[in-house]
Amino acid sequence: MPVLLTFGDSNTHGTPPMADRLTYARFDTATRWPRVAQAALGPEWELVEEGLPGRTAQFDDPVMDGMMNGHPALRQALQSHGPIDVLTLMLGTNDVKTRFGAGPEVVMAGMAALLDLATGIELQARHGGFKVLLICPPPVQEVGVLAVDFWGAAAKSRALSPLYAALAASRGVGFLDAGTVIETSALDGVHFDAGTHGILGRAVAGAIAAL
Repeated sequence: MPVLLTFGDSNTHGTPPMADRLTYARFDTATRWPRVAQAALGPEWELVEEGLPGRTAQFDDPVMDGMMNGHPALRQALQSHGPIDVLTLMLGTNDVKTRFGAGPEVVMAGMAALLDLATGIELQARHGGFKVLLICPPPVQEVGVLAVDFWGAAAKSRALSPLYAALAASRGVGFLDAGTVIETSALDGVHFDAGTHGILGRAVAGAIAAL
């Protein structure tokens, strides 16, 4: 059975739009976009969900336990699971937080490191070869309870898509600009509502089928 590993942050985890910072919630298995993608791909597919709220492509976040760097986490995920057939990578939203001071090119560089890890000889050989789909997250909006964390981030996130597209082409992996099919919630400017998860899941399935 083919195996899909979805690696990302809170939007891969299934965190709903937030009205406050204290309430933990997660969409159910019928709603989360990785599950929707799995269902759209077909019953023969297996799924490994690796979404962590707050995860970045490259930064250890001192506000969130200092353990949000996706680089060691991706290595661990690829060593923990497998063999896999497809890996999706959707990160970068948290990297544009104000406290990191990272411009679009720096965010893209973090994704380049993740792609170099995933497409390198060691982990490709471990799994017998797998395909990669790089997903650029939709731009954030500076609204709601998360606006203070993402002050100045909207413009930076809007600049990511062409950089991610060029990066994917340079590494020979698939690419999906999620911002062409979905938007973040107007409630908190970062997360996806339930219907948006469904749209993204079906778009991801289509992109995987085209790899």
